[in-house]
Amino acid sequence: MRVYLTLLKRDLLLAFRHQGDWVNPLVFFVIAVTLFPLGLGPEVNLLTRIAPGIIWVAVLLAAMLSLESIFHSDYADGTLEQMALSPHPLAAMVLAKILAHWLTTGLPMVLISPLLGVLLNMPADSIAVLMLTLLIGTPVLSLIGAIGVALTVSQRRGGVLLSLLVLPLNIPVLIFATGAVDMAATGQSPVAHLSLLGAILALAVTLAPFAAAAALRVSLE
Repeated sequence: MRVYLTLLKRDLLLAFRHQGDWVNPLVFFVIAVTLFPLGLGPEVNLLTRIAPGIIWVAVLLAAMLSLESIFHSDYADGTLEQMALSPHPLAAMVLAKILAHWLTTGLPMVLISPLLGVLLNMPADSIAVLMLTLLIGTPVLSLIGAIGVALTVSQRRGGVLLSLLVLPLNIPVLIFATGAVDMAATGQSPVAHLSLLGAILALAVTLAPFAAAAALRVSLE
């Protein structure tokens, strides 16, 4: 646990020293969402209906911009090799890095989403459910993305390959998250969709660190 907390603190400090790694995706997220009202025009009903999809697609694309920061700097300076050779479980250290990535990229998008929901004329109940789906779903994006980054970390231009690997795996999260918000908007209970999102999160937390650790060992060989 001490090693886990030390690595988490280290990654958070590095993230705040290199603010572009988490500020750029956040700015992209805000700009991408605000462009839709300009492109679609003042159709309030249309914006309200498609707002959950707009925000979630923007979150997914913004998360892709920051995924490479999970492992690439550590791979470049040899830290990953030291982590793999250490006696501590590599999966636990990978989980600490994933948590640091979510705290610096996913959580800010969760916190700013209510303002964007108001911009897109979403009802208050729908905004609350949207925040809940983001709180459950964005960690899944980081967990699944870490596997893709671990597989492509040794590739010089692995960005396109990373997108091809990660984006299809995130489709269920997108479907259930937007479905939950749509159910809330129509006055129905979103519990079923939220439960499925929670199940995906539990499965990702259980398996993704081990899969990413195994992929890192393969990439380091």
